[in-house]
Amino acid sequence: MAYTVGQVARLAGVTIRTLHHYDEIGLLAPSGRSSAGYRRYGDADLERLQLVRYYRELGFPLEQIAEILADPASDPGAHLRRQHELLTVRIKRLQEMVAAIEFAMEASKLNIQLTPQERFEVFGDFDPDAHAEEAEQRWGGTEAYRESNRRASGYTKADWLRFKAETEDWGRRIVALMSSGAPADSPAAMELAEEHRQQISQWFYECSYEIHTGLADMYLADERFLAHYEAMAPGLGQYLHEAIHANAITRA
Repeated sequence: MAYTVGQVARLAGVTIRTLHHYDEIGLLAPSGRSSAGYRRYGDADLERLQLVRYYRELGFPLEQIAEILADPASDPGAHLRRQHELLTVRIKRLQEMVAAIEFAMEASKLNIQLTPQERFEVFGDFDPDAHAEEAEQRWGGTEAYRESNRRASGYTKADWLRFKAETEDWGRRIVALMSSGAPADSPAAMELAEEHRQQISQWFYECSYEIHTGLADMYLADERFLAHYEAMAPGLGQYLHEAIHANAITRA
């Protein structure tokens, strides 16, 4: 099929001006012209435009995209595999950022005593104080909140980094277990749920099975917690919720 520049612009979600520019710099020249000299694009042109858009989304400059697409050893399949790898790396980085933000949200209710430099090293540019008021409103009257404050006030930057490393290691293992197809009520899943409970008890406050199942319910009800676990792996929020409940029932 032959498409006009207007049709291609609508299909691809770009402007006609952009398509004209791509043609002018030799990045995407239409494969044909009408009798009146108007640009006509074929299916191969649309495939190339799709690759261009993918690379642009990944942050590549137009000049570099032109060089990549001009490689005679590459084909559309190779480009898609490369883009898949690049996106996978980006997703992993975003998941790490979400995990850091989630860690900061948890820490925001714990009266963390760190210097400004240490806060930046642990939390990046996320400000845990932004959630402190909400956290106090939700948990301020509980013994667990008071115990968390007491413990956290004595933690150093090294302590927080060790806690972060432990939770990230646990996260990798539970994602791998879920991806393997193990049920949420399997012994391995319940063991990781128990490890999660013990981490809370070790670092913050005594986490009973009743409290732990309440946290599991919150992980689904609070969109921020759910988004954190879903960013680690789709379905992980529900999986962890079921594993925690199964573990509590079994051990009780």
